[in-house]
Amino acid sequence: MSDDADPVAVSPWRATVLTLYPEMFPGPLGLSLSGDALARGAWSLETRNIRAHGLGRHRNVDDTPAGGGAGMVLRCDVLGAAIDAAAPASDPRPRLLMSPRGKPLTQERVRALSEGPGAVIVCGRFEGVDERVIEGRGLEEVSIGDYVLSGGEIAALVLIDACVRLLPGVMGKHESGVEESFEGGLLEYPHYTRPREWEGRAIPDVLMGGNHAAIARWRAERSRALTRTRRPDLLGDDER
Repeated sequence: MSDDADPVAVSPWRATVLTLYPEMFPGPLGLSLSGDALARGAWSLETRNIRAHGLGRHRNVDDTPAGGGAGMVLRCDVLGAAIDAAAPASDPRPRLLMSPRGKPLTQERVRALSEGPGAVIVCGRFEGVDERVIEGRGLEEVSIGDYVLSGGEIAALVLIDACVRLLPGVMGKHESGVEESFEGGLLEYPHYTRPREWEGRAIPDVLMGGNHAAIARWRAERSRALTRTRRPDLLGDDER
């Protein structure tokens, strides 16, 4: 590779999604920033249909829960085969399972994922996934919030979008990815643009004065005040 070769073009960030509904992708990922970056080869998306590894004539992928209970459970043998086909043991990418019981997805984790080679993402369905495949294939359970979705596909779209926008060259300015909510442990400060006055509400004078130090102080103060009001859990005990 020459010294001036584009590392993004040579080795793009790769997302492989295992799902029962591959038609849900790329969906919104094919539009706007992520869609432009996908078309340019800054990242790649592969979808794998779990049902391709289903059993019997009907490609069954689930069965009743051991011990009884409502719903169905995604079989470990089916999902294990799907994972093995999509990502051999030598694949360095983390294996993620979108799950409401997983560790909450944070901006810190998103940034770490975006700086790696990509991710293999499993979208659960039904009542859940057989615990043995989670253990046997080293799946990291990830949650996007304290609520339950019909499946992991929407959560996977969220995770991929959050990662892709941080890839080199996807956003217009580097600062766009730095001065955002959660990047500094705080919520982002308020934004304003023209017109200067709208329905009796004016842009704060400090933002129009050209004093960059004063603007930075105002933004920091507003960021901390918003965090204290809306997300005090992000602050230390002495700052709440």
